Amino acid sequence: MDRRYSFLLLALALVFISMEASYAQGQGKGNSKKAPHDAASTHYEVLKPSKKGQERVLCQARGACNGKVLKCPAQCPQRKPTKNKKNKGCFIDCSSKCEVTCKWRKPNCNGYGSLCYDPRFVGGDGVMFYFHGAKGGNFAIVSDDDLQINAHFIGTRPEGRTRDYTWVQALAVMFDTHTLVLAAKRVSKWDESFDALTVRWDGETVSIPTDGEAEWRTNSEEREVVVERTDDTNSVKVTVAGLVELNIKVRAIGEEENKVHNYQLPADDAFAHLETQFKFTKVSDLVEGVLGKTYRPDYVSPVKRGVPMPMMGGEDKYQTPSLYSPLCKACRFKGQAAGFASI
Repeated sequence: MDRRYSFLLLALALVFISMEASYAQGQGKGNSKKAPHDAASTHYEVLKPSKKGQERVLCQARGACNGKVLKCPAQCPQRKPTKNKKNKGCFIDCSSKCEVTCKWRKPNCNGYGSLCYDPRFVGGDGVMFYFHGAKGGNFAIVSDDDLQINAHFIGTRPEGRTRDYTWVQALAVMFDTHTLVLAAKRVSKWDESFDALTVRWDGETVSIPTDGEAEWRTNSEEREVVVERTDDTNSVKVTVAGLVELNIKVRAIGEEENKVHNYQLPADDAFAHLETQFKFTKVSDLVEGVLGKTYRPDYVSPVKRGVPMPMMGGEDKYQTPSLYSPLCKACRFKGQAAGFASI
């Protein structure tokens, strides 16, 4: 009886050791056979295109889409078309949706999470509002435990007006210990062929390639960050894994627009600014910021409906000392993003 009991214990021990070894091998960096990724739209392996040039992928996300091959439709055969203005891109979603769709790769200024014009927002609740901020001011657009997004406002105040006309010239995306800045350069005359967008990672200017995948990426210890061109100039998509996606386009105020709105802009400044649409992967129920708070589950917009320019206040709550500062009266960010002296 004792011998049988000893053999049983030995067998159980061997099984346990085998399981531990398998688990350790699976966790090792050198293991070539990885477990399926967590469900996410972009977790896939790019395959050889079809004979007609339609791009294909093998989905690797957990769930029903795992192991399935998705192919871009004939209407948008490429994920990153070289002529973005004329051709829609193929958006592949390997999550539970398991689908491909054709979309323009640019911000939709009427869509959820958009920030455009002088500045006009569409919140996470779908309600449109204006937030003027102040010329030269910096404001927290989003402030959460793991993410802070500040905006730097430029503007002008024509004679006889009581407030500034303002636009967003730069965004600072802060997370973990990093800061990613996207800014529009000051230009006297607008030229579509000139790239007026600058990108900086932790204070260092980065160059976004114009050929091949046309993207810059970095894998920090915490997460992957990708900036990819969605047009030859002035248009990018930014992905901060697990936190946020931004579609950004640089545009300027044209002569006709200047006259219609009576901005009275100086002749030597086209007031290049950013049009942006945010898509948040993760925000808490207590998220703050001019735009961030509209994503709270219990949020009720205080703006007046049915008027041409519904105004949102809060300048005093969301103003920050600089573009790179996560500090404001209502800010929540708990990270230690890199800070810098100037834009």
